[in-house]
Amino acid sequence: MSTLSKTLQLRTSPHILSGYAVDSIMFNVVLALLPATLFGMYVFGLAGTLTIVVATLSCVLSEHLICVSQKRRSTIGDWSAAVTGLLYGLTLPPSLPLWMVAFGGFVCIGLGKAIFGGLGSNPFNPALVGRAILQAAFPVPMTTWMPAFAENRFSWLPPSTLAWPFTEPVYDGFTSATPLSLQKFDQVATDAGQLALGMVSGSTGETSAILLLLGGVYLVARNMMNWRIPVSIFVVVFAFSGLLHLADAGAYPSPLFMLVSGGLVLGAVFMATDMVSAPMTGTGCLLYGALIGAIVVVIRVWGGMPEGVAYAILLGNAVAPHIDRYVRPTVYGTGRRRGAAT
Repeated sequence: MSTLSKTLQLRTSPHILSGYAVDSIMFNVVLALLPATLFGMYVFGLAGTLTIVVATLSCVLSEHLICVSQKRRSTIGDWSAAVTGLLYGLTLPPSLPLWMVAFGGFVCIGLGKAIFGGLGSNPFNPALVGRAILQAAFPVPMTTWMPAFAENRFSWLPPSTLAWPFTEPVYDGFTSATPLSLQKFDQVATDAGQLALGMVSGSTGETSAILLLLGGVYLVARNMMNWRIPVSIFVVVFAFSGLLHLADAGAYPSPLFMLVSGGLVLGAVFMATDMVSAPMTGTGCLLYGALIGAIVVVIRVWGGMPEGVAYAILLGNAVAPHIDRYVRPTVYGTGRRRGAAT
């Protein structure tokens, strides 16, 4: 009797492999983010560059140190920590003190990811966990903005950037308002074309909506993103805000403004689509995106803050497992009855 030349492997479904490993997907996400990231660095100069670099390095270093402390092989080679750091940095004001940036990076990895068991087990988007905690802990620095395209942006840093830890940053002389703040509190509209091209102040990743969308198209073309999530978010935001605008154009901004302003494009394309914290079914993704879109409009219009994308996505993350449970596919041959004896 001949000996089998190969080992028999017994595995559960699914048995069809996509051909993409985690490191490949994460590396392609970095590539998709590069155009918008480089443009953000150009818009905000040295301050924006340092913010993104420190955010990314702090997340990668935190991931490595946590792995070492747990006596596990370091997982920084799968690019997931780099993606978290890059996304986290893109959500921050360019003038944020660097020590706050580094602290938030540790929060992203420690509380947003490692505490739940690492990559694949986190119920919430780690980058948004870090940003939400910074928003609660440091509300003034997180809502203070520097102007875009400052003449000396490549040779000058805001005084707040290098502020010592636990000291009050200085912002005199360079603060600017975001388009969402101007619209909500002063009823001053910003041209949608400027918003789409990234010619306004805001977070480093709130610059060019066009470049962010191109990055999303690249990931969809590579089959590395579920297009249903961003599309459903955009459709609901456009429809909901459009109805409000039709009812009272003076009180509510136009739907196009709502689409291209703030962090909606960044959040919808690169954060709500996180494979770990989003639903797995097609119908679930549509419901999940619709929920996020509706919450964004509610917070922007009736909430106390001008922006609500981060909180909308985190709430969507919390509901995602329940959406999957509600819309789970029916087992072939069992009909639509659930809970029946078999």
